[in-house]
Amino acid sequence: MSKYYFQVERAGVHTTFQDLGRFNVQHLGICPGGSMDSNLLKISNKLVNNPLHVGVMEFAYQGPRLKLISGKAKIAITGNVYFTIERQCNPSSLEQCNSFETYNLEEGDTIDILATKKSIYGYLSIEGGFQLKQFYNSVSTLTRSGIGPNDGKKIEENLKIFFIKKNDNNNKKIVQWKSEFDDNIIRVLPGPQFHYFSKESIKKFFLSTYKITNHSDRMGMRLEGHKLENIVSSNIASEGIMKGSIQVTGDGNPIILMAEHPTIGGYPKIATVISADFAKVAQLSPGKEITFEKVKLLKAEKYFHDQQEILDKIY
Repeated sequence: MSKYYFQVERAGVHTTFQDLGRFNVQHLGICPGGSMDSNLLKISNKLVNNPLHVGVMEFAYQGPRLKLISGKAKIAITGNVYFTIERQCNPSSLEQCNSFETYNLEEGDTIDILATKKSIYGYLSIEGGFQLKQFYNSVSTLTRSGIGPNDGKKIEENLKIFFIKKNDNNNKKIVQWKSEFDDNIIRVLPGPQFHYFSKESIKKFFLSTYKITNHSDRMGMRLEGHKLENIVSSNIASEGIMKGSIQVTGDGNPIILMAEHPTIGGYPKIATVISADFAKVAQLSPGKEITFEKVKLLKAEKYFHDQQEILDKIY
């Protein structure tokens, strides 16, 4: 057990440990899970010189308040996040901090992640990584299944968060990354049951605006808008499903399946969000409106590779 750790003084709204996901176990009834915004997770790890897959702390709306009790640490936060650092050497003055930069913490310093501003999810990484036990080669937390670090539960107040490496350098690192999106257009591929829906409904699906409801979380995002007419069957034999699938329930409203989606499902799927746009969807809060745009597979692949090239150029 490492001797370096933080004490959780406030847990935040939905704070968990996440990495890129838990793969090749969906046949066992375990969904991949993982971060809601893999771009921000990767950048946070790059900032502190970690491999991209290392587990980080994911938070929604408001993050944790953490006091460094033992050791020195280099940390970074990604996302549109407002946070401060209270230095032990000068407790009367709060340091206003910026996302996508590294900060060096000394024993007694406190980092307070107060809020995400124009998005939902943010990420906290630490040089060397947190000390976490893997389950099926992943440290992602699935709270509904009770799988992952902290017995599969969200981070709690007074918990000790151990990390592996004591920071030995004071080098600063800054990354330029645009977290906001210029529009709320979500690009999709036709789903496996695309033909289940009437031509008029398919037309309206791509021309209408859908509102994100309050019934949205890491499992799924429920939408309100034009109700889709199913002309074949509102139920199908259960089959494997994936992140980004857009199911249509019997009431005609679409649901976008998110990181903690079920492993199988019996609702027809009209479309699938392309990989390059999944983080964009995940960061949209309830009340926002979205529209869908159909793209071809080759275009979807190009958008994905273009996005990865941008990430790869981050040193």
